Amino acid sequence: MEITSRSLASTQPAQIASDTAVQPGTSSGFPAPAQLAPHPRILRVLPQFVRRNFSSRASQLSGGKAIVLSIPKSGRTWIRTFLCAYFCKLHNHEFTLQPERYSEPGIPRLVFSHDLFEHRTKGNLWDRVRGKYLVPKRELGRAKIILLVRDPRDCFVSLYVQMTRRDPSAPAKFKRETLSNLLRDKRFGISGIIRTMNDWLHEFAGLNSFMIIRYEALRASPAEHYRELLAVLGETTPDLSIFQEALEFSQFENMQKLEAAGAFDSKILLPGDVRDPESFKVRRGKVGGYREYLSIEDQGYALNALRELDVQFGYNA
Repeated sequence: MEITSRSLASTQPAQIASDTAVQPGTSSGFPAPAQLAPHPRILRVLPQFVRRNFSSRASQLSGGKAIVLSIPKSGRTWIRTFLCAYFCKLHNHEFTLQPERYSEPGIPRLVFSHDLFEHRTKGNLWDRVRGKYLVPKRELGRAKIILLVRDPRDCFVSLYVQMTRRDPSAPAKFKRETLSNLLRDKRFGISGIIRTMNDWLHEFAGLNSFMIIRYEALRASPAEHYRELLAVLGETTPDLSIFQEALEFSQFENMQKLEAAGAFDSKILLPGDVRDPESFKVRRGKVGGYREYLSIEDQGYALNALRELDVQFGYNA
């Protein structure tokens, strides 16, 4: 998972990883804010907007102990399921993905948002003017900002499958375009994902509470890194038996079974077609699975696009 604070003055310059996933135990090496040296190309894509939210949705994106930001299909449902399972069990409550309904002081309020990505791809003009999908600026100094990241190629493919196989309200563009064409789309394709990741990284560079979670490392060693995540949320000595139960509950295979049975109390965790595994919200979560969907030519295009991604993420070739 690699949770990393960008405020640590003792960190070393970032390591540039190969095309393979970043492995757990390796330092991502974020420099201190004063040392930050943006990748030259990133200067062209810094966010040109004022972070604000004048919509009624602002309250839903406020008041969290931590705010988890991510590109869609980066693994946030998995993290959310684990955390809800752990804290609900710890306080003797039935599992729910909406534990705030219990008003239990010991269960931290967590805000999950796609923030900039939805602002640019989901909202209409009026939504963007109001900042409907943006976490309000005032929250950035109050809560921990946790950026969940995943290889943009896997994110793109998984998002494409979700939009075409399970989401009837998906933009018409997803329905009309081939995977290859959409890969090259400036808003919905891999360049849009990369732009958003870069913008988040540089917007939050100076915040002491800004942290990174890498999906690939979490998949490689979930027990180790979920303990680290709980510590960030104040649970420094977790109950080991409950911790193990939450780990088993949030395994992909179990989550798929629960989704098929309609056991989750959320409409976001319902398959489009229980007979079609590709229509599940919890689909595969495979690291490097994009290779099974993208042609050799498309893989080359995506690899070249990664050159625009800030090297500090560790996904560049």
